[in-house]
Amino acid sequence: MSRSSVLAALAALLPALTAIVPARAAVPPPPPPPLNAKSYILVDYNTGKVLAEKNPNEKMPMASLTKLMAVYIAFTALKSGQISLNTPVLISNAAWRTGGSRMFLNPGTEVSVLNLLKGIVVDSGNDATVALAQKIGGTRAGFVTLMNDYAQRLGLHSTHYEDVDGLPVPDHYTTARDLAKLASDIIRDFPKYRFIFAIKKFTWDHITQRNRVTLLWTDPYVKGMKTGYTKAAGYCMLIYADRKGMKLISVVLKTPSWNARVNDSQALINYGYNFFKNVNVATAGQALVKPRVYESAAGNAPIGPAHSIILTETRGHHTLNKQIVWTHWPLVAPLAAGADVGTLNVTNGAGQRIASVPLVTLTAVPAGGLFTRISGAVRLWLRHT
Repeated sequence: MSRSSVLAALAALLPALTAIVPARAAVPPPPPPPLNAKSYILVDYNTGKVLAEKNPNEKMPMASLTKLMAVYIAFTALKSGQISLNTPVLISNAAWRTGGSRMFLNPGTEVSVLNLLKGIVVDSGNDATVALAQKIGGTRAGFVTLMNDYAQRLGLHSTHYEDVDGLPVPDHYTTARDLAKLASDIIRDFPKYRFIFAIKKFTWDHITQRNRVTLLWTDPYVKGMKTGYTKAAGYCMLIYADRKGMKLISVVLKTPSWNARVNDSQALINYGYNFFKNVNVATAGQALVKPRVYESAAGNAPIGPAHSIILTETRGHHTLNKQIVWTHWPLVAPLAAGADVGTLNVTNGAGQRIASVPLVTLTAVPAGGLFTRISGAVRLWLRHT
């Protein structure tokens, strides 16, 4: 019998699926607590899973949450080298005259990009936002065009900007879902600059202002983000929290008071951490199995996932079933490092596939010497017979 026919026969004898972890019936989490917000969403950053939501796609005014896009564009300019944190920005009369919340800049002075970013995030300074917008976009209107361009690039298709600071103007809107997506993009794309959101207070020209994200003082897992208020938008808050690697993003829009937006945000974060957890199903580069490799000197090869899989599960309930589907079996040397040999499928308690990842060889597996190859071929033949 030829070597190829032996391999084909063995492949036919191999079960298509190899169970790794048995599943148990899933128990759903309780519903989220009643909130004051007209619209809200809670998202697990690591997996993108929505843990709670109410009217997440309703278009609403965003007040100073507008500034998150201004910050995203500024971070992009920093990353590209267009500007640096130390770049001086000349404060125009237009920036100085901007109403609403302020950093209290003086016209004709120069302020660094870093201090303007602190003024935007901590003070929610409309004057700082206009100054930075003019520096990057040339004009206020030019920066608004950039904001809308970036919204389309990032997939924020229910968002439209008419100004840079969030003061009430017609046709200026977003959704809770789009804001959560924007926050996720900031967290993912700019880890170097995330520290700015966690600054609790900032002093400029002898005026000290506290970050309006008051949960920075009361919840050690909250890493900041942004608040907003206008009469049309109500009291809004977007929170980023990180507890032992589980990262949550909450957005509450149009709550009736300062305390309501704080309480709603805290309730959502607590709900996420109390009833959900991240499950590291597969870690890239970590051996999952070490099957035999015929005709190799090594004898066995470490096989693992090509990339990691993290899922969100209800706390206290194991609902996952991991299974291997081999595309090459039996394994025969030589095998290059990273060779695709199968797939790891992850199913829930109902048998639905919820994730999959290619399985690859984690190291190269060279063929053995002549004797090893001959003995390996004999073992393959004996398995068949």
